[in-house]
Amino acid sequence: MITLSRTDTSIVGRWWWTVDRWLLMAVGVLVIVGCVLTLAASPAVANRIGLGSFHFVQRQLLFLVPALLIMLGTSLLSPLGVRRLASIVFLGALFGMFLTFVIGVEVKGAHRWIYFAGVSLQPSEFVKPTFAVVSAWLFAEWRRGNGFPGWAISGGLCALVLGTLLLQPDLGMAVVVAAVWAAQFFIAGLPMLLVIVLAALGAAGIFGAYSLLPHVAARFDKFLDPSGKENYQIERAMEAFSAGGLLGRGPGEGSVKNVLPDAHTDFIFAVAGEEFGLFACLFILAVFAFIVLRCFGRLMTENNLFVLLAAAGLTTQFGLQAVINIGVNLHLLPTKGMTLPFISYGGSSLLALAFAMGMLLALTRWRPEHGVAR
Repeated sequence: MITLSRTDTSIVGRWWWTVDRWLLMAVGVLVIVGCVLTLAASPAVANRIGLGSFHFVQRQLLFLVPALLIMLGTSLLSPLGVRRLASIVFLGALFGMFLTFVIGVEVKGAHRWIYFAGVSLQPSEFVKPTFAVVSAWLFAEWRRGNGFPGWAISGGLCALVLGTLLLQPDLGMAVVVAAVWAAQFFIAGLPMLLVIVLAALGAAGIFGAYSLLPHVAARFDKFLDPSGKENYQIERAMEAFSAGGLLGRGPGEGSVKNVLPDAHTDFIFAVAGEEFGLFACLFILAVFAFIVLRCFGRLMTENNLFVLLAAAGLTTQFGLQAVINIGVNLHLLPTKGMTLPFISYGGSSLLALAFAMGMLLALTRWRPEHGVAR
């Protein structure tokens, strides 16, 4: 058995004694839960559309290997390395978003994916975490007081990203990006006047989306009128939770995966509720809560503004994505196609989440010169 002593000065040795091993373990738990639930939910979906029973399972495992390598490799970086890598990936992913309008494929009326080497990628999934890091850098430079207009540049980039997302269209991701950016701006020292202005713009944006985008209006209407005929997925999800009870029907015994088209992606939490019960769902919630609270807790003593803003943005994004997915499954939020981090099936989502978590692990490592607690 290989052991690493505290005197080991190698890259791996320094990483092991400075990384948050509790956070790493919690992410590992989510990955294991995701494998189990993908195995439970995806065969029925694959059979229904004429694919092999383990098609989605095999693809998820195929993506999982590079995802874990990306996460661990990124977690080795210094804060400066995280900033540089995030900037490069952000520019590449933003260019990829523009390409979706030229060579992208249309899926359910949206242009979000491009095919590369036989694999479909969603560039916006990579823009989401990298933009949080780039914005943190710009806000931190602005707060140095040297006249650098970081907040204005960040605001311009935010408008560009949001405009591109709305053209795809992808309102849900646009809301997440805007919420994370606003949270970072607030932490950096947003003037109260701008708080009011941004709140008004946010409300106007949601109203405009409801008025101008038919699919957005339909989702809000279905959410506000549960008795409507268009609420098929939500009704099946609620029936699944009811049938699962406290302990669930048992692995493989659920029926919701046989009728829900997105049982392995957007509604995998409903599959967990039916087959494994309330206690399993509460366990999943507890792991997500632990990750979010653990990250925020480690930032309490951070005195590097860039690290604070970047890690806070990535943590907020991670938690918000989980809240949206679970809220949709429980009919607490309007329907939105957003994966449950590390649990739902999805190659681009898994790779982007692994990259984001790798950056978060790197930023929350113990650094005596910056006061991050172990």
